[in-house]
Amino acid sequence: MNPFSHRLALPDDIPALRRLMDASIAELLRAVLSPEQVAASHAIMGLDTQLITDGTYFVVMENGRLIGSGGWSRRATPFGGDHSSGRDDRLLDPAREPARVRAMYTDPAHARRGIGRMVLALCERAAAEAGFARVELTATMGGLPLYRACGYGEIEWLEQDVGGVIVPLLRMGKVLR
Repeated sequence: MNPFSHRLALPDDIPALRRLMDASIAELLRAVLSPEQVAASHAIMGLDTQLITDGTYFVVMENGRLIGSGGWSRRATPFGGDHSSGRDDRLLDPAREPARVRAMYTDPAHARRGIGRMVLALCERAAAEAGFARVELTATMGGLPLYRACGYGEIEWLEQDVGGVIVPLLRMGKVLR
């Protein structure tokens, strides 16, 4: 039996979500990125509050404590938070474009306990119900094993330059139906 519950994120969750994301980036990327790349990751990752407004962002709870989050989007922005450059709030066409899985984070103390799989399943189901046949995401090196294990295929390697520090990312996709 799964000890975790989930619900859609609320605006009141934002402070706790930001703390979760900061901890997740700082701790879970250390094994796969240099200290400089981890620091730079904070500039390109984070909370996109549009997902909360759109009702497409989930939180995972254990005994009333937020331990994971992630969502999907019907908008064109592929990744990043409110502070990220290159945002595109254009609505995607489900008949010809993939939904985006976005902002997946797990409390480091709860890593590798099925939270990411749970959030991915919630996102995939919701995107399919909204008429999308495919989903794409931009994987960090820390999330890569999870996404591969959940059936996501590689599309394109990307690099984000943050003040001369290169952060590797991988665009991945999956067919839903």
